[in-house]
This record gives sequence, structure tokens and C-alpha cells, in this order.
Amino acid sequence: MINAGSSSIKFSVFETGSNQDLSVLVRGQVEDLDGSPQLQVSDGHGHNLTRQAVPGGGHDHAIQVIHNWCVQRFGGEAAFAGVGHRLVHGGQSYAGPTLVDENVLAQLERLIPLAPLHQPTQIAAIRAVTKVAPQLRQVACFDTAFHRSQPALAQEYALPHSLTSRGIHGYGFHGLSYEYIVASLASVAPECVGRRLIVAHLGSGASLCAISQSRSVATTMGMTPLDGLPMGTRCGALDPGVVLYLAQHEKMSAKAIEQLLYEQSGLLGISGVSGDMRELQSSKRPAAGHAIDLFVYRVGRELGSMVAALSGLDALIFTGGIGEHSPQVRARVCRDAGWLGLSLDEDANNKSGPRISVAARTPSAWVIPTDENLMIARHTRSLLDA
Repeated sequence: MINAGSSSIKFSVFETGSNQDLSVLVRGQVEDLDGSPQLQVSDGHGHNLTRQAVPGGGHDHAIQVIHNWCVQRFGGEAAFAGVGHRLVHGGQSYAGPTLVDENVLAQLERLIPLAPLHQPTQIAAIRAVTKVAPQLRQVACFDTAFHRSQPALAQEYALPHSLTSRGIHGYGFHGLSYEYIVASLASVAPECVGRRLIVAHLGSGASLCAISQSRSVATTMGMTPLDGLPMGTRCGALDPGVVLYLAQHEKMSAKAIEQLLYEQSGLLGISGVSGDMRELQSSKRPAAGHAIDLFVYRVGRELGSMVAALSGLDALIFTGGIGEHSPQVRARVCRDAGWLGLSLDEDANNKSGPRISVAARTPSAWVIPTDENLMIARHTRSLLDA
């Protein structure tokens, strides 16, 4: 599977076992596409297989390098059944994974304005694979698909119907992560299956999702990945009047505002230090602590709105880079959620769970690592086998 970003391409190769289980054979990435690209690959146990400079840059060349390495490693292109791609936005048309053809690509390109930092590079990766391996089937898996189960009211903005009917409404994101968490409950937290859940995917991109009977009923992100919680560099929920003010009184162009909201805001903008929670937690600068304070406050406030959408709460689940690796953030969120009856087990939280709340208390709290790559591989395998 391939997950293409603006400056890197991450990939994983999975093997299908005799019982159709998937096991990861290698994980890799080409980083710093616009600078000095490097190919790094490790095996399924994390042991380094290669680290080498990549002459040339750009997504096309990176895909060529990845293709050549994989073909040499696994004995030819015929060893591969297909390639799964992460696509941030599937719009209204895609409620599940789909085989890619030119018609699908044309529809996905029309969604670029809704995810301008992600969609273009992910489409570019699909086209690059087509160039180097035209016979290889490709599957698009969408971060928005999991949320298509939401009630219409949960997706609607208070705008004229003429605009809503043209697709201006909430979509939600991180769906592959939420889908993986739901699929993991039976083995990790069976008492949570089918219950009222809030999953907190907290990382450089951050959102919450209210889940009932294994289906998304509400989420904090909206039409684009800008909405909801503050993130590494994205602003999160913002009064639309701020955008009008910036355009009318600060004389900022649409492009400058886009760059501000996507790349210069969030934890980075608040702190002036970093958009990385790890750096903020190790920093002594007051602004770093303030950024964490605002992040935790907004998580707590949005948590309340998700509880309202569920009419209660049975379990809170943390995942994502911050959710999985920051006991401090988890502890603060759980303490602030004490009004819900949530009682943190400090020792379990410091050990990262999986259960981090006091036993036999409801709601419970958990830490469950996500694996979007495996979710994409499962979807790809299932669709190609159909």
C-alpha cells in the first residue's frame, strides 16, 4: 500500500497467508522529495534493510525507485496482486474502496479544493504507479468513507440548499483509522463492541469520532480536514468571520489565508515553537505549555459535543501519535472528563494500557494503536478477491 504526502511517500508490502490473514513484509518511505530524497526500508520486525540516497526528486521518480526495489526484492512484478492507496477525500460518491480507472481519477481531481494539501499528491502517486506498472490493479481507500453512515443532519451546514446540494457539507476524515479501531475491539476490548464510543485520533492531524453500533454518527472534522480540534499546523474550528476579516482588513489573498490556516496555525502557530507535541512537552517556554493547554481544552469541549451526539458514553479510546504516546495528554483529557464518571488508572495510563481507566467503572478509557496501512491492505485484498 502507498500513502503519499507532500514531501514523502510511505509504503508497506503485505503477504496474504493461507487463511487470508495479512502480515507486513516490509515498510518503507522516500523522504525529503523536494530536497535530498532517501529511500529507507525495514522488515516487518523493524530491522533495517536499506537506507540509500535517491538521485532526482518528485513523486514520479520516488514511485519508480520504490517499484524497482520491490520488484527486485520480491522476484518480479507478478508477485504483486495490486496496490492500495490512501485517499483523504472521496466526496459523496465513495462510501467504500474502489478500483481506480480514469473516470475515478477525474472525480477525485474535482475534490482537490476540499483537501488541497493531500489530494493532489495522492492522485499523483496513483498516476505514477500507472506509468511504471500499467497492468497492476490499484484500489483507492478513502478517509471519508467511514463517515457516510452519519445521519444527514449531522453532516449539514446552515447554508442555502442550493449550496448544500452541490456538496458543501461535512464529510469527516481519519475514517480508515476509526474503522481499524472498531475492527480491533473484539480482540482488545470486547466489552466495547457495539457500544457508544468516542475515538480520539490525536496526532499532527486530530479529530474525534462518535461511534454507535460500530457506525460513525458524528465527527469533529467537516468539509475539509481543517475543522474541529487544533492540530500540528492546522487551526481547527474557526469563526468564518475571521477569514472575512483577514481578507477584508488584513488584505490577505485566498492563497495566503490557505497557507496560514493549513501550515502556520495549530500547535505551531500558538506556541511559536513547534507543531510536534513531543517538542512542546519537552520545551520550557511558556508558549509551548499554553499550546498544550489550548489543545487539551478544545479536546474536552469537543468531547462534550460528541457525548451529546451519542446521548451518553460507554468508552473513550485514544489513538494516533499523541493519543498513543502521550500519557500526559491522555491524563489531562481524562481528568477533565471526570464529569462523565471517567476515572483514570494512573499506573495503567503510564504503561499505555490498553485499559487506562479504573476497572469495572463506566465509562472506560483505552489506548488502542491504529494501523491505517493494514486497513488499506485489508480493503485492497478484499476488493481484488471479489
